[in-house]
Amino acid sequence: MQKFVVCGGQKLSGTLRVDSSKNAILPIIAGCILTDEPVELQDIPNITDVKKMFDILRAMGAKVETGDGRAVIDSSTISRFEIPHHLAKDIRSSIFMLGPLIAKYGRARVAYPGGCDIGSRPIDLHLFGLRELGVNICEEYGFIDCYCEKIRPTTIHLDYPSVGATENIMMASVLGSGETTIFNAAKEPEIVDLANFICAIGGRVEGAGTSTIKIYGKTTLHSTSYKPIGDRIIAGTYLLGVAICGGSVTLTNCNYNDISLLVNKLHNSGCYFNVESDKMHMEANSRLLSIQNIETQPYPGFPTDLQAQVMALQTVSEGTSVITENLFETRFKHVPELIKMGAKITLRDRMAIVRGVESLSGAEVSATDLRGGASLVLAGLVAKGQTVVDGAHFIDRGYPSLEEKLSSIGARIERV
Repeated sequence: MQKFVVCGGQKLSGTLRVDSSKNAILPIIAGCILTDEPVELQDIPNITDVKKMFDILRAMGAKVETGDGRAVIDSSTISRFEIPHHLAKDIRSSIFMLGPLIAKYGRARVAYPGGCDIGSRPIDLHLFGLRELGVNICEEYGFIDCYCEKIRPTTIHLDYPSVGATENIMMASVLGSGETTIFNAAKEPEIVDLANFICAIGGRVEGAGTSTIKIYGKTTLHSTSYKPIGDRIIAGTYLLGVAICGGSVTLTNCNYNDISLLVNKLHNSGCYFNVESDKMHMEANSRLLSIQNIETQPYPGFPTDLQAQVMALQTVSEGTSVITENLFETRFKHVPELIKMGAKITLRDRMAIVRGVESLSGAEVSATDLRGGASLVLAGLVAKGQTVVDGAHFIDRGYPSLEEKLSSIGARIERV
């Protein structure tokens, strides 16, 4: 099992290009099923989750050609409608295949999805939305079997603005007849990107980015060439790394609006920013003030996917920070590992009270999920001595060649 070895104490300086968004491209890959014509996806991030989604498509009979940071997907040859357990168990985004398969072929069978262990992430809203569209669903023996003769356009009210449920309902409705409306839809930038992709292949989606989305059914869709948005979580992780270590960085392929809440909090803590088009320059020249209150919320609130990384910063900031995790009940598994490094953190249910210390010390720590692993790497960048982060494969799920990117701006990190 691979590890990251990090030697702390180096300031970071340079330019980094933000990779395409993991959370945008995974449903877009599933959305390629909707058309019989080839789709070219550009700027493909080299992460394991993307590779596994391609494996799922190939297992169903689709043709997937990759190279030079691009992929051409031809779904016209799909002949199997089951996603086997060995492919679904490691990747939660396998659930995105349900909507497109039902829309295109009227049936789908998928094993319950896996992914990072960050708490309960039920798929009940996915299944609720599909049932509202007229899909017959049977759950037994660890599989979800779906069948539908014809999608029924309707109005769907979500009890919670689930990103995945919103995306599955959108894709399941694309080839239907009439108009489907989603109320209390998720507003994340990745929702907007999926809607833009659907429109690029000839579909019609309106209202993405608001709480009300309308999907107008089309009978046929066509080919396109599409480039997903930059990854706001990667961008935020880089900014937090510079905030922890000090220095300056310029990010490209970065949308300020997608991470403005984090940027404002870092600015109030003592960082300097300059934003120009898709570029963002940040400087951190001294120890930062703690961010007193952080609460994870659905977009446009503070993203749960940056909670662990911002906690790493708070461990060495001046003052006390209270971090409340509202989305996932076990997303504090990185806390004991940070404490090994000298962090002062007290947990109370879904609340972490972080009292900043002057410095952390290197230690051997273990990643148990993607974002928690990233937080341990960030802590290692500032800790005295050497930090060994076990479980690099978790981090590889969302950060392409993290050690190479950080090394290019002055970090001392290697994979062993």
